[in-house]
This record gives sequence, structure tokens and C-alpha cells, in this order.
Amino acid sequence: MRFIIIKLGIILISVFSVISLISLIIYLAPIDPARIQFGQRADPKSIEIMRAKLFLDKSYGEQIYRYFEDLSPFQIIHRNNYRLEDYSYLQLGSFSNQMIILKYPYLRRSYISGEKVSDLIVGALFSTLALGFCAMLISIVLGLFLGITAAIHFGSWLDQSITAITTVFYAIPSYISAILFAVIFGYYFGSFTGLPVQGSLNALDDYGNEFYDFRRIILPSLALGIRPVAMICQMTRASLLEIYSQDYVRTAVSMGLKEGRVLHKHIFPNALNPIITTISGWFASLLTGAFFVEYVFNYRGLGDLTIQALNQFDLPVVLASCVVTVSLFILVNSLADILYTWIDPRVKI
Repeated sequence: MRFIIIKLGIILISVFSVISLISLIIYLAPIDPARIQFGQRADPKSIEIMRAKLFLDKSYGEQIYRYFEDLSPFQIIHRNNYRLEDYSYLQLGSFSNQMIILKYPYLRRSYISGEKVSDLIVGALFSTLALGFCAMLISIVLGLFLGITAAIHFGSWLDQSITAITTVFYAIPSYISAILFAVIFGYYFGSFTGLPVQGSLNALDDYGNEFYDFRRIILPSLALGIRPVAMICQMTRASLLEIYSQDYVRTAVSMGLKEGRVLHKHIFPNALNPIITTISGWFASLLTGAFFVEYVFNYRGLGDLTIQALNQFDLPVVLASCVVTVSLFILVNSLADILYTWIDPRVKI
């Protein structure tokens, strides 16, 4: 429990620090969100009213404080405050004209569409999570297979070929591999593969009914998973070779145990920790770094939503995307720390 509490404290401090920095950078940008909402021909009085409503007439410190106040699950607020209209809350108590409320984190509304940012994020997050999981599954299967194969045939032409190929994979940026996969397998060989060049996971049939078209996730997953394949393969190879040189492994081999049993019982379990580190780090990176791949394939996920928000200076959507991506990154890495203790008893909390 103490370990979990400390971890939660670290997560909160990290999220607070990162979002404070990003918020400050965004609020310092020479953009007037009130004018964006009303357009260039809006009258000055309407703009001033909107600026006051968005706290844009306050100092940068107070703007950031108000944003974290909206994110907080607990809040003390005046019972006539206009923000209560947007909150989903439960009143816990009251004193004077103040209320103590328990609420869902409020990510505000989009400057462009007026929709709740939480609805936009939830709609896009599922597609990004699906893309990240598929890409990571491909990476783990191929990476472990190639890494184990290279370690077993250490020093052979097969080992050298796998090492060379995975090095090339790692050197290719995700947006380059996305373009290559889209052009080669979606355009030139599209009639053979049956895979579309662009499109989101959500699709509409001829009757306007929404369904999931899983063909559209294959090429983005492959493009996004190429680089993790290389890192998982090389880390698996290095870890297995390191464990293979240990005395207890040589003793097991000299006792006549089959190579497959030695690998399964003695080598692989003891080589898992650095592999898990690589997998968890890359999984967090895939979830938070799919922006360019989604943009190339016109895949409607969190990355595509954030890029559109940046182009339109839709600050609440940008900030909310940062909150989600930072939280996901820290959460995945924290879960990996806990997973170490379950896999390897030598690792203590």
C-alpha cells in the first residue's frame, strides 16, 4: 500500500508539472481564444465577456490554477457559479454560499465546435488504444521470435541478417514507414491486399450504420510497430546471450537437459526484466506517439485530433490531449514497475 501511495504521488506530481509547463507555453502564445470563438468581426464587448468567462483576463498563474480546479475531483465553489452548468457533480456539503462537490474532471469545451472536450477525447481514445495494442502485439510477437532466433543461432549468417534488418527497421521514422506502407501495400498492391490507403476504424455502411472496419487498422499498426520490433528483438537477443553465459545454464546443459527446456525454464524467465522494460517503454510511446502515423493514414484517433486542434488553436483540446497522453505514459511505466516484482521474486518493492 505504501508503494502504491508513493507511486500515485509521483504520478500526480509528474502530471501537475508537465501540464503546468505546457499550459504556460500555450497561454503565452499570441492567440486570442475569445476572438477565435466569435470571429474577426465580433464586437469588443462580446469578446471581453468571453475573455472573462475563460479567465483570459487573469494572470497566467490564475489561468493555470483555474484549469487544475476544473480537473480536480473535489472543489469548493459558489452555488451560483456558472461553471456548475458544465460540471457533472455530487454535492457533499455546503456552508454559507459555498458548496463542496465531488465531480468528474472537466476538460472544458472546444473553442471551435463547442462540444465537450471529454466527449471528443473519449471518441478518439478508443481508436488510438486499439491502434497501440495492435501495433504492440505485432511488435512483441515478431520481436521475441526474431530475438530468440538470433540468440539461438548466435554468430551465424541468420543472426547477422536479423541484426542488420532490425537495425534498418529502427532507423526508419514512423511517418516514413507509414508513407511507405500506404503507398506500397495500400496503393500499388491495394487490389491484391484489399487494404485501404486511408480511413479510420469507425466506418459507415450503405445504410448509414456505424461499424468497425478492422482492415483499416492493419497498415497503421504495421507502420507504427516497425521500430519496436527492432528494439524488442535486439534486447531479447542481448538478454538471452547474457543469461546463456551464466554458470547455472552451462550446468543445466551439461546435465543433458534439452535445449528447449533450458531456454524455457532457465534462460527466458531470468531474461524477462530488461525485455519488459523495453516493451513497457515502447508501448507507452506508441500510445502517445501515434500522431504522425494517424495523420498519414487519416486515422481518426487522439493524434489526429491533437494535430487538428493545434492547427486551429483549439487550446482546450490540446491541453486535454496532453493530460491524457502524460497520464497514459506514466501509468504504463508504473504498471511495469509493479510487474517486475511479480515476474522476478529477486526484485523487491
